[in-house]
Amino acid sequence: MHLGHYLGLLHRSQTCLADAFREVASEHGDEPDVHALCTRLAAQCDAHASQLAPFASRYAAEAPDEPDRLHSTLFTGTRSGGLGLLRDLHDLYLMAAECDISWTVVGQAARGVRDEDLLRVVERCEGETAVQLKWLRTRMRQAAPQALVVA
Repeated sequence: MHLGHYLGLLHRSQTCLADAFREVASEHGDEPDVHALCTRLAAQCDAHASQLAPFASRYAAEAPDEPDRLHSTLFTGTRSGGLGLLRDLHDLYLMAAECDISWTVVGQAARGVRDEDLLRVVERCEGETAVQLKWLRTRMRQAAPQALVVA
């Protein structure tokens, strides 16, 4: 069984996304909505990782060190200015999308192994990740004209 691989990947992705949300909140503190929402979403990702941790431990026997090899680095730090904000939001969106598809895969596996507790966590967190993606997409739409046209 390889469920442990994806649980490790998802756990790490959630903690990396939380850290990235905090960095963006700090760098773009002059944008009150970005600071407040990124701080809130970082806490949400921390909660996701915390809820996932027991399952990652339970299924870890099948996945020694594999998440390090599976993980991709999407966020390498913040940028400044309007274009920087747009690129940072874009990076966050890609990271959240990685989490979103991982929730889907883990959810399917949870159904397969009939792990109802894991499935409840997946359903709750997957819905919150979908909201994160919607906010990021909306905020990028708002930032794009200013950053790309009014340079």
